[in-house]
Amino acid sequence: MHAVGKVYKLFITQKGTHTSIEKTSVTVDPKGIVGDKHYGTPAERTVLITSLDSYMLAEEQLSVQMPHGYLGENLLIDYNPYHLPAGSQLQIGSAMFEITQNCTLCNHLSKLDKRIPKLLKDDRGVFAKVVKEGEVKAGDTILRLD
Repeated sequence: MHAVGKVYKLFITQKGTHTSIEKTSVTVDPKGIVGDKHYGTPAERTVLITSLDSYMLAEEQLSVQMPHGYLGENLLIDYNPYHLPAGSQLQIGSAMFEITQNCTLCNHLSKLDKRIPKLLKDDRGVFAKVVKEGEVKAGDTILRLD
């Protein structure tokens, strides 16, 4: 187990909306993030973890500045986990997450710039399921379990 990064920002999206709300902390359990619209959906897709690298890529390649939360992420982190295989585990705060798959693209990403979906095809984030409930706060250290 070793530290790989920190939580930069946290977001939830409430049912019936597409707008991300920034939070200072979130509570997670095996159904996902309490209060998020994806809470209780299939566990493999309940939490979206995105790296700051995705935002930098859009800025560098397209000169597009996306507001944080635009990619629909729940956890925005300063570590890029996109290379980790499914089954990899991260301890964040008092919670434990298991990466399940790369994030798929959504049509709403083209609202800001129609080139964003193609650019971030493999760089939008990873889905994770909660394997140990707990609390995650902005600034928490991310530990990778090997």
